[in-house]
Amino acid sequence: MTNSSSHPKPAAPKLRSRLLKLLLILVSAILFLIGSGFLYEAIAASSARKSYPAPGRLVDAGGYNLHIRLLGAGAPTIILEAGSGETSLSWREIPELLAEHATVVTYDRAGYAWSEQADTERSGANIVRELHTALKNAEIPGPYLMVGHSLGGMYARLFTQTYPDEVTGLVLIDARPENDDRETKPVQAAENIAGNPSASLLSLLKRSGVLRLFQDQLLAGLVASQDRGAFINVISTPSYFAAKEQEAALASSTEDAIRGQSFGSLPVKVIARGLPQDYASFGVSEDAGRRLEAIWQEGQRNMLSLSSHSELIIAEKSGHMVIHDQPELVVQTILGMLAD
Repeated sequence: MTNSSSHPKPAAPKLRSRLLKLLLILVSAILFLIGSGFLYEAIAASSARKSYPAPGRLVDAGGYNLHIRLLGAGAPTIILEAGSGETSLSWREIPELLAEHATVVTYDRAGYAWSEQADTERSGANIVRELHTALKNAEIPGPYLMVGHSLGGMYARLFTQTYPDEVTGLVLIDARPENDDRETKPVQAAENIAGNPSASLLSLLKRSGVLRLFQDQLLAGLVASQDRGAFINVISTPSYFAAKEQEAALASSTEDAIRGQSFGSLPVKVIARGLPQDYASFGVSEDAGRRLEAIWQEGQRNMLSLSSHSELIIAEKSGHMVIHDQPELVVQTILGMLAD
């Protein structure tokens, strides 16, 4: 008779136990790496923030504070309104060059850079009203010469429409046309152009340290290398991503608000890019790229109807970021407005 106790025990329970231990170790290692990434970002951001103090001051804009930087002296006051996702830093040396001749204001919209997050939605109407409130609270009087780049051009136009008696001129730098959304939407739909990553995803990439560690790969073609330090350490916050996303979602309503404007004989300068956008880098076909560029360029020329005293200026050496490609042209155009 065979002794049953001499039979070997099944190996399956032991193997299962070892696999569970390995899985636990693997999960723990992954969680440790993720936690380390969040801790690394928190420490790095806190340390680096000291190297980027606000160059201006915080001013009440009606329930929250806007960061406003004031340079120079004399009238009129030049207000520089940055484009989508751009901040007061985007103007680089332009404010200093202009400040030799007039008062210059750069600022960060709500949620951007050093400005606080607003409770109000990021509609053009709210953005314009809050800027006006901040200017008054900061005791920065008009008249104002409004300068807007890209999306900021629509806000500059809406500011001019809302406070016409306080604006002495308007400079639009490759500004978004008032019919851009309705005219480009069919082209983009046909091309299945992917939208921007969500604000929640971008916030996760920042908080986890991924954006900081892989900034050269993730920000290539989006943020110039010389601007990445400020972008990583000052600009790319959850409030910034949320504000930028909401501005984009509400941009068509701003288009509706400014459509059909007429500013009489108000001096208006329209600076249009001379080099087409690189649509292929966004996965757009050559034919669709040509159509999108034609829509944009037609929109630039349509803005000449804003005033009987308007002028089109072509930035021959510039793509969309005229303020970086040809800052001297921007300065020259604005100073020309002061001399009129």
